[in-house]
Amino acid sequence: MARAGLLHHVEIYVSSLESSKRFWGGFLARLGYEATQQWPQGATYKLGETYITFVQTEAAFLEPTYHRKRVGLNHLAFHAESRAQVDSMTEWLRSEGHHVLYNDRHPFAGGENYYAVFFEDPDRIKVELVAPFND
Repeated sequence: MARAGLLHHVEIYVSSLESSKRFWGGFLARLGYEATQQWPQGATYKLGETYITFVQTEAAFLEPTYHRKRVGLNHLAFHAESRAQVDSMTEWLRSEGHHVLYNDRHPFAGGENYYAVFFEDPDRIKVELVAPFND
C-alpha cells in the first residue's frame, strides 16, 4: 500500500484537555476512531494508520487564544460515510450544546452540492464533516 503523502498524524495543543477529550472523544468515536493513549497531559485517538493527539497547553502559553483567522490552522475537515452520518452528527452536536456554524445555510453552507456540517471545538477550532458527493 502506498503511504507516501498520506497524513500520518495531527497534534493539537488545547486550553482544556478535559473539555477537548469530551468533545473530540465523542466526535471521533462516531467516526470510528479509538482512544489509544491517555496520559495526564494528553490523549490520542487513532483510525487506521492516522492519529490525532491533543495536548494540554502549558499555562504560560494560553494567551493569546486560538483564532482560525490568524496565521495557522483554519479548520480540519473529515470525510463522512453518508449524508445520514452528517445528519446524525449534526443532531449529536446540537444535543450536546456544541456550536454549529452557518445554521442559516446548513447543510449546504459549502455550496449547493456540498453537504456538510461545520462546527467548533471547545477552543473554537472549526471542524467540518463532509458527505460524499455521490450520496
